Amino acid sequence: MKKLLRYLSPFAPDQSGVSGVLYELGGLIVICDAGGCSGNICGFDEPRWFTKKSAVFSAGLRDMDAIMGRDDKLIEKLAKAQEKLKCSFTALIATPVPAVIGTDMKALKRMAEKKTGVPCISINAIGTRYYDEGESLAWYELFREFAGRDSAEESDENTKASASEDTTDRTTGGEKKLNPDLKTVGIIGATPLETGYSSSEVLMDFCKGYGINEPVIYGIGTGLDAIRYAGNVQKNLVVSAAGLKAARYLKDTFSIPYEVGYPFIPEVVTKAVETFVDRIGNDIRRVLIVHSQFAANELRSDIRAMTENSTEDITIDCATFFMQEAEYAETGDIMLSGEDELWEIAESNKYDLVIGDTDIKRLFDVAGYKGSFVEFPEFAISGIPMDDGKTLA
Repeated sequence: MKKLLRYLSPFAPDQSGVSGVLYELGGLIVICDAGGCSGNICGFDEPRWFTKKSAVFSAGLRDMDAIMGRDDKLIEKLAKAQEKLKCSFTALIATPVPAVIGTDMKALKRMAEKKTGVPCISINAIGTRYYDEGESLAWYELFREFAGRDSAEESDENTKASASEDTTDRTTGGEKKLNPDLKTVGIIGATPLETGYSSSEVLMDFCKGYGINEPVIYGIGTGLDAIRYAGNVQKNLVVSAAGLKAARYLKDTFSIPYEVGYPFIPEVVTKAVETFVDRIGNDIRRVLIVHSQFAANELRSDIRAMTENSTEDITIDCATFFMQEAEYAETGDIMLSGEDELWEIAESNKYDLVIGDTDIKRLFDVAGYKGSFVEFPEFAISGIPMDDGKTLA
């Protein structure tokens, strides 16, 4: 059973990823569920819930509402909340229930825009995919909907909302750019689920150490205006595979180049790895990093830089449970299909050093792994956040 978990915690699902992208953008976020999915988001998958306000609501679907498809009730409740809160946009996030009954999320989007007069985005999360796939959908829809458009344009668009399906690309196609003086680097993909950090100040400090001063970190410490002005940055740094689709869209639409990287490796992880550097290439020949793809790739590059003078052959493989882009993978990298595959790797003892989350260490210990282990928390797996980058929470 590929999805059976005995030693790892359940991974953050796609609706949590969507919510994490939208959390700080000033929208009215509606989780289309009966209450369980939104409770999981607020209680476990969103560390900012306890420190920053956001208009996150559960649709409160009841059995008959779901069975009969009473979309009008949902839109009515959304309109009442919007009338009170005056949010800059609304967002409808699907969950397993809408996925099972085949709710038309595009129709809900049109109904919401017609009823409220403000922009709406709808995301077809299904609850059985992981957080990164939800983030990918959310980043793309955000930039497609808002990049290059000001609030006046949005208001005019929504007064013309109709029942016909809207399949057009709702941007200016790069012909009009807002805030032309903006010259900086945009960071796409730096959500708490991806990095473990929920503080924009901490992320900014990491970026400075990476040589990026005053970046625009989309979704963390910035609002919807940052998305609107996304057509004016010099380039984008994509820190998660989930951000690639949006970055490619911005490149095609606004001719903004992008590169991938991950400037958020915690100092405590780097120092822990450094303790093994003298042994790497001698009694440590094979290293495995289990993390999200770009974070693992960045740490692999760091280790190679630390051991560049070694004359021994060193193999460093990266593995992930989440999105893996072939363009950025190396021979030997592993796309994990489930816990059982990681168990087999642990049981084989073919790696001398493994770097990964605390829950992964527990699995390796139980499987009889005899090598060394360095902890590199992955929030989407264990829910363990990181604080200032120097110590682990």
